[in-house]
Amino acid sequence: MPWTPVGKLKFHWLQLGLFPLIILILVFFSYGFLSSRSQLLEGPGAVTSVAVGKLDGQEGVTLSRMVYPQPNALIPTRKDVLVLTPWLAPIVWEGTFNIDILNEQFRLRNTTIGLTVFAIKKYVVFLKLFLETAEQHFMVGHRVTYYVFTDRPADVPQVPLGANRQLVVLSVRNYTRWQDVSMHRMEMISRFSEQRFLQEVDYLVCADVDMKFQDHVGVEILSALFGTLHPGFYRSGRKAFTYERRPQSQAYIPWDNGDFYYMGAFFGGSVVEVSKLTKACHQAMVVDQANGIEAVWHDESHLNKYLLYHKPTKVLSPEYMWDQRLLGWPSIIKKLRFAAVPKNHQKIRNR
Repeated sequence: MPWTPVGKLKFHWLQLGLFPLIILILVFFSYGFLSSRSQLLEGPGAVTSVAVGKLDGQEGVTLSRMVYPQPNALIPTRKDVLVLTPWLAPIVWEGTFNIDILNEQFRLRNTTIGLTVFAIKKYVVFLKLFLETAEQHFMVGHRVTYYVFTDRPADVPQVPLGANRQLVVLSVRNYTRWQDVSMHRMEMISRFSEQRFLQEVDYLVCADVDMKFQDHVGVEILSALFGTLHPGFYRSGRKAFTYERRPQSQAYIPWDNGDFYYMGAFFGGSVVEVSKLTKACHQAMVVDQANGIEAVWHDESHLNKYLLYHKPTKVLSPEYMWDQRLLGWPSIIKKLRFAAVPKNHQKIRNR
């Protein structure tokens, strides 16, 4: 058939009709590509889809596909601090972990965390702030049991708790000296670990009560055994550490030994490992008592001796134990997570 002006006209209109359609298709696919790429560039932990189902036969457990920035093996997360010990334990600082990834991992395990705290004698006055701030910042979104050891159960405050969080009051005796209260903490944690903690929780976090949670403290701290760098010694050499230096004590550490100085006010791990630690420290203190010697910093001295020879599998930076009133807020500390509460020691101790 000869090519006619009418044929040209029909083809021209056909072109005009197809062209917008082609443009629309290209725009649609380009948007999909760019949208996917923009999600990859979003902040860590952005959830892009959720697949509902069962994991290894567990009812109610769902798998989430998370989109987050890819780790780069050639770019360190922090250049200003040590992030790994010589025995390959992570040192936890802000910027070294993605909490969304970790939350998902521990959620799939249905992890339960126990938080032990001793509110003996007048120290019970710190309990309300401790619990209120823990509800705001400690293991948010996870199953938590607060274990409050106290000689004044009637004075334990009623603090509203979130879902899957409970408080258990454990009555214990008091002691005349605050040093004895501190040292018997190891005995109590060891005993209750065997009696009930092993059956009730997966991890134990052991904390001092005269503190407050000031920022996020979550599952990034959990490991088989963790200790926290003392805020007064994280810059110091081992000879400056206030280890027990008398060979007569079970807590003795020679001058040429030591990795870090750990704070007795925040440590923990799996119930099994915490049970081993507290039992060993208690037994060492019993031996010292029989020999008429008391370690310079009591249970903290024995904790440091234990962690020297039983290396922690994770080390927490001073973000997790800080006193802003005494130490200020240096730039190396990006967040103050667990902080000391101002107090008059003379009025509180031994009362």
